[in-house]
Amino acid sequence: MPNRRFADGEVVMGRWPGSVLYYEVQVTSYDDVSHLYTVKYKDGTELALKESDIKSQSSFKHRKSQSSSSSPSRRSTSRSRSRSPGRPAKGRRRSSSQSREHKDEKKKIIQETSLALQKPSENNTRRYNGEPESTEKNDTACVILEQKLKPDLDMERVLEQYSLRPRKEEKKKEEIYSEKIFEAVKTIEKASSKPKELEFGGRIGTFMLIFFLPATVFYLLLMCKQDDPSLLNFPPPLPPLESLWEARVFGVFLLWFFLQALFYLLPIGKVVEGLPLSNGRKLQYRINGFYAFILTAAAVGTLLYFQFELHYLYDHFMQFAVSAAVFSMGLSIYLYIRSLKAPEEELAPGGNSGYFIYDFFTGHELNPRIGSFDLKYFCELRPGLMGWVVINLAMLLAEMKIHNQSMPSLSMILVNSFQLLYVVDALWNEEAILTTMDITHDGFGFMLAFGDLVWVPFVYTLQAFYLVGHPTAISWPVAAAITILNCIGYYIFRSANSQKNNFRRNPADPKLAYLKFIPTATGKGLLVTGWWGFVRHPNYLGDIIMALAWSLPCGFNHILPYFYVIYFICLLVHREARDEHHCKQKYGLAWERYCQRVPYRIFPYIY
Repeated sequence: MPNRRFADGEVVMGRWPGSVLYYEVQVTSYDDVSHLYTVKYKDGTELALKESDIKSQSSFKHRKSQSSSSSPSRRSTSRSRSRSPGRPAKGRRRSSSQSREHKDEKKKIIQETSLALQKPSENNTRRYNGEPESTEKNDTACVILEQKLKPDLDMERVLEQYSLRPRKEEKKKEEIYSEKIFEAVKTIEKASSKPKELEFGGRIGTFMLIFFLPATVFYLLLMCKQDDPSLLNFPPPLPPLESLWEARVFGVFLLWFFLQALFYLLPIGKVVEGLPLSNGRKLQYRINGFYAFILTAAAVGTLLYFQFELHYLYDHFMQFAVSAAVFSMGLSIYLYIRSLKAPEEELAPGGNSGYFIYDFFTGHELNPRIGSFDLKYFCELRPGLMGWVVINLAMLLAEMKIHNQSMPSLSMILVNSFQLLYVVDALWNEEAILTTMDITHDGFGFMLAFGDLVWVPFVYTLQAFYLVGHPTAISWPVAAAITILNCIGYYIFRSANSQKNNFRRNPADPKLAYLKFIPTATGKGLLVTGWWGFVRHPNYLGDIIMALAWSLPCGFNHILPYFYVIYFICLLVHREARDEHHCKQKYGLAWERYCQRVPYRIFPYIY
């Protein structure tokens, strides 16, 4: 077995595949079977190279010094051989000067062509605001392509220097060269837009989730209706299929959806720009979610004033869930069909795999819009999130009616209050959602449509729905302790998100001068102080603490109310692993330094 030549951690020069260019890389590992070295480039890219494609830095330095120390007499001899014996010296100097000018002009044309095709980020400030890493990879690839085509151009310049090629043919060659670069860049952009790894178990996993998610929602709701919602009582008795659908209920759901759409279109609230897209364009969003919430509260108050029975929602809760699921499926089909006509640059990075089921589930188009109406942004905060509050209120009124109470129970008041605070906070800080992965990275498909319209309003209300059929009495001291726990979780959640969002928007803000960060090759910074120096995902920690506080008022008789906590932990651990993988690819060595500086992911001293 041959001995390895380069050690782990050694900095060497690695050849970029398909080119003659060498870049500085670091050896990370060696495979004894395939005899391949795994190396990491400065931008974080990892490749497997043969030993013949790797050279030591000293050999490069030696070669450079050799070329620069050539004897003057040799250079003089070389120059004398290339002179035309019958041409005067003055003419030769003028020809050489003209050649240099012409060479500079050609170089300028090539650079302008490359810049026009690459569309790189303008400065580091723009990258701080969320410039995707794919731009930088395309820049590197374009440089490599240009270097590969450069020998042909050098020959062209020699011919032009001695006037051996007519001007028309010269222009034609320039056009062919520009077209080659343009076609190559387009090929690279298409390849880089395809996701390398499929999430959620790939095609089979996403196919199963399309059926598993609705089944989970209906199972939880059926269990809550049972007198003994124990997990041992499986499966719960199934209602007749005809009882799950009612046209009137579907009509009420549509009325609610389009009422929220009307509030969204009202010309109130400021208009802000989102983060830059892959093509550099920024979409505009109207921030009026809190105003829509006030209008919704006024509409619900008006219904109650005219003695509308809001507990109608409780009586037909399963039918509303079915209506929402049917609507979300129809919306997902529409979104996928329209995405087939969307330009390549408007497709989602993670939903452009080429597999129908996977792209349908994760979302093929990044920001589907009807005019200025952004479907994904609207569904993220409006129908489902505000529906969560209205359903909680309906459960509170249903508890009072069913149990003949003049006041709701203390447990129901805590659940309603805690979750109302969470929703109001999201709407008050609506602009912050523009920096989340849901908006900047994920497409709008079945996953988000079902999550926004079904999962949020019908699973997040599980505690209130449970308390209607299974009232739980708690004492004031216990209620005070649960309230303190919720406040701690909310404080961590809000302050951590505020730090991140403010830093992403304007890292040069004097108010953030106390924050330290690790610079990255993308131009962004990784915070290592404040909450983000405590754990890598402090907002997730706050989320989990709040989820626990929402479930504790339901007592400990059954595990069902704690499904939300278990689900939330699983969801956030999945997101955390996804974020880790994404950040490692994006930031490379800088992310490794950050992980060494901040070793704990969500739970300090535990995980």
